[in-house]
Amino acid sequence: MRPGQSDALSKITAMTEQLSKLQMDYWQQYSNIETWGFKIILLIFVVPLVLLYFTIDRKHILLLGFYGLNVHIWFSYINIAGVKQGFYTYPFELIPFIPGNLALDASLIPVLFILVYQWTMRHRKNFYLYSIALSLFLAFIFKPILVYVGMFVMYKGTNYFILFVLYCIIFLLSKLITNLFLKMQESPRATKEEI
Repeated sequence: MRPGQSDALSKITAMTEQLSKLQMDYWQQYSNIETWGFKIILLIFVVPLVLLYFTIDRKHILLLGFYGLNVHIWFSYINIAGVKQGFYTYPFELIPFIPGNLALDASLIPVLFILVYQWTMRHRKNFYLYSIALSLFLAFIFKPILVYVGMFVMYKGTNYFILFVLYCIIFLLSKLITNLFLKMQESPRATKEEI
């Protein structure tokens, strides 16, 4: 390690531990399982997953699941970065050590985008148009509702248009990666055993 690097790393580790303790204390006092916010977040986590279980097209489950996993990953990364940079926060959490919001990151948002993708495939509709419509709904209707009820707080000039752009980036990246994998599946390279 370079001179001073070990000291800087130790300082970051100590501050991270202190932050984790503060997050746990906050969760126990304001966001524990007895709070109304925790119960809402739990519903937001469970209900979409149950709905998906009963509605997902089993013939395309790997494609839809792969796309949804991409949405989950990109939304989680963006959400964690936004929380860590202080652009926004979620006053209620399922798990205090996971920044962002597990119910939105791992359930509601990916499930909604999966269902839109599935619907556009079944009905031969424009995926991008309907995904933009979902992004508009999430940014300009859903997030304002969360703000109104105190489940989402924005800082540093973050606004709903920025959230809309982030939702669009998320679904576009997810679709791009999904399409890339589909293309690679259609024209696989020959393995050494096949040559």
